[in-house]
Amino acid sequence: MPFADLGLSDQLLRAIADSGYDVPTPIQKGAIPSVLMGKDLIGIAQTGTGKTASFVLPMIDILAEGRSRARMPRSLILEPTRELAAQVAENFEKYGKYHKLSMALLIGGVQMGDQVKALEKGVDVLIATPGRLMDLFSRGKIMLNDCNLLVIDEADRMLDMGFIPDIEDICTKLPKQRQTLLFSATMPPPIKKLADKFLTDPKTIEVARPATANVNIEQRLVVTRGDKKRDVLRSILRGEEFKNAIIFCNKKTTVRELYTSLKRSGFAVGQIQGDMDQSDRIAEFDRFKKDEITILVASDVAARGLDVKGVSHVVNFDVPWQPDDYIHRIGRTGRAGAKGIAITLATREDNEAVSAIEKLTGIKLPRSDGEQPAAATVEEEAPREERPAKGRGRSRERSRERAPRPERPAKAPAAAVEPEVRDAPVATTVEPKRSENAAGGWNGPVPSFLQFSAV
Repeated sequence: MPFADLGLSDQLLRAIADSGYDVPTPIQKGAIPSVLMGKDLIGIAQTGTGKTASFVLPMIDILAEGRSRARMPRSLILEPTRELAAQVAENFEKYGKYHKLSMALLIGGVQMGDQVKALEKGVDVLIATPGRLMDLFSRGKIMLNDCNLLVIDEADRMLDMGFIPDIEDICTKLPKQRQTLLFSATMPPPIKKLADKFLTDPKTIEVARPATANVNIEQRLVVTRGDKKRDVLRSILRGEEFKNAIIFCNKKTTVRELYTSLKRSGFAVGQIQGDMDQSDRIAEFDRFKKDEITILVASDVAARGLDVKGVSHVVNFDVPWQPDDYIHRIGRTGRAGAKGIAITLATREDNEAVSAIEKLTGIKLPRSDGEQPAAATVEEEAPREERPAKGRGRSRERSRERAPRPERPAKAPAAAVEPEVRDAPVATTVEPKRSENAAGGWNGPVPSFLQFSAV
């Protein structure tokens, strides 16, 4: 079925053709006709399936008629992160280039003044994160009583980030008679409750089982030690099948440290994490899209906000804390029908998190041993514990050398020495020294097995 059979306008079909698309994806086939008919919709689709276009395309045609008024947007799209909001804005610019629609982007991390000016001119499409929208609403800079079309995107991510109360509050400020579209990769009970409360007789379109990974993604689990993760990662990045990669970490500090480490190793690498200014994050993302860098180290702020074609690898440097995040992380590869590879580095301490991922996805991740790429390093470092230069190692060597000393008097004539050897209280001459030395030199340096170092 071509796009022309979905009921879209000629101008929109022209913009789609300019973008290089001919055939709609399953979620687009199911959603677009229903949205054009004004129905409420629940779309359950895994990431990378063309979900964004499934609501952007019909919205452009719906909003083609009518005029906007100052501070009163005609439609509202709620996104959990700034990156996702920016991605949706790019879609509107790409597909709406033959329509005269105005758009505003309300996100944190940028100046509020320009956003207020855009609202005062009137906008047809308002794309916002819940926090910035509620902030401007409380300041009286925006009114929602003329907003007749609401899109709640990445609803399960909204739940993870604690935005559901804000969304419920926003919904009460919108007209009761409106069209509402809700999209989510999974449908946990709180999202189902939200849909039941604010959607009217919605049509449900499910193009994949909730929490399933894209079949085009080859998933691997590499079991390694925590202190060998970077060695294993470098081996992956130098592999023949590697083209480019997004590497996910659980913490912002880990992102910064890994970025610095890879840069020192000569890799073309960038980073995206929550402490960076929005302009810097966008700049890093653009460098990655333009192939100026081949590696992007990111926190989960980017798990659902990066849409780049042709990403060959996704690497979970840290196993995600939430199993749902695993689906969204690896969904950055294998997009638009392309093949991709997702590799997760796991230690023994990650067993519980890995089990949760496998339970959610219904897939047993194939294991491989991550110690092999770093075998040379392990052998080189192993002798360090045996070096006698400091502390416990030297003490043990001395005790071994001194242990034979009680036998030395046996060289003397037996008649003269034997009674003394039998009566000599070993514990008062030799054994205390042996025991004290062998006990580990508690007044000496801290034993190596009690020393901790940051990886």
